[in-house]
Amino acid sequence: MSQELPHDHNHFSEKIIAVMPKEQEFVEAAHLFKQLADGTRLRILWFLCHTEECGINIASAVGKSQAVVSHHLQVLKSDNLITSRREGKEIYYKLASTEHADLIHRIIDSYFSEICPVEEFGLSTDN
Repeated sequence: MSQELPHDHNHFSEKIIAVMPKEQEFVEAAHLFKQLADGTRLRILWFLCHTEECGINIASAVGKSQAVVSHHLQVLKSDNLITSRREGKEIYYKLASTEHADLIHRIIDSYFSEICPVEEFGLSTDN
């Protein structure tokens, strides 16, 4: 469905509007990007983009209390950006294998202008 603009400036704006994603898709994208708007959550995501780790070590790595990190992990998990697995008493977290999580990984690495440490060191995040 194309929308006619009030002014014709001989641009391709109407053609762009014709392929613009639906409003709900922008709402969903904004929700995903909201995960990057918190510094602690961003640090957790950066860390989990590059390794799998238990909650206690994640808290230590980002310099926050276990309770604060636990809250952020729950939020990230509910949005399917991270996954967890239990091994004995420990719960390990890592970036999910989803299109959105991969996008977040690329955004984080691009923003911080670095090569992914996993690729740089030839490491594997597979169990």
